[in-house]
Amino acid sequence: MRRRRTNRYARGARTGAAAAVGVIALAVLTAGCKVETVGAAEPTALPTEASARPTSSSPTDDAKPGGGTASASVTPSRTPSRTPSRTPSARPSPEPRTLMSVGDRSKRVRELQARLRQIGHFDRSPTGYYGTTTLASVQSFQGKRGLSRTGRTDTVTWDRLLAMTRKPTAKELAPPTAKPVAKPDARCMKGRVLCISKNSRTLSWMIDGKVVSSMDVRFGSQYTPTRDGVFSVYWKSRHHVSTLYDSPMPYAMFFSGGQAVHYSSDFAARGYNGASHGCVNVRDEGKIASLYAQVRKGDKVVVYQ
Repeated sequence: MRRRRTNRYARGARTGAAAAVGVIALAVLTAGCKVETVGAAEPTALPTEASARPTSSSPTDDAKPGGGTASASVTPSRTPSRTPSRTPSARPSPEPRTLMSVGDRSKRVRELQARLRQIGHFDRSPTGYYGTTTLASVQSFQGKRGLSRTGRTDTVTWDRLLAMTRKPTAKELAPPTAKPVAKPDARCMKGRVLCISKNSRTLSWMIDGKVVSSMDVRFGSQYTPTRDGVFSVYWKSRHHVSTLYDSPMPYAMFFSGGQAVHYSSDFAARGYNGASHGCVNVRDEGKIASLYAQVRKGDKVVVYQ
């Protein structure tokens, strides 16, 4: 009876031991799943990185237009999305604004001429008139500086000229004449006289032997020469127009028939390349305007070689 009970206990013990082993095995298997779960924490960074890639690329599909890998997003500067940011710098600069051109007459033109003369691009006294001579001078300056030879004084040309020159003095802006004034003829030494020298091509306004002002003049051609001699101003006409040649003769002071001292825009524009029909042309409008205001009818006129 006791052996049978012992055997029953033995079997029970074995059964219990087997159950315990089963529990331990189950625990080991369960623990192994947990290890894998813990060990899987390392690759969890991969899904995080992978999820970061679509996030960064999906809003900027143009960063990889070929549908390539995320490495294409490393070079956004070569993609179409960057093109608009470079477009403004590629746009052409606006055309320079024209400040002075042929036909203009102003103090600013006179300053332009004086500044060009400082650096050897204008070979005469400033007149304030923008004619063909000034046009050629501006073209010469532009060509030397690599600018477009338009002959117009635009903002670029003017700024470059200002940077290379100084502010003209009063004498540079309104020099007496382009050439030395000739020694006055003896007949000019008394009274109020327009003393005109053909050799020096100058006119001096003199009062009692003293020179009040001087200016450049030109004369008639060999076919229509200006007469030499002593005359007097017999008529003044501020806005005169020639009835014979239909040409303007502003500030005309007649001294011999149809011959007069007057302003010539052609002289201002072309210099000594032209000639009058016998009149004494004055190049500087400002100077003859002042002279016209001072001269009276009956004042003497002396024209000599």
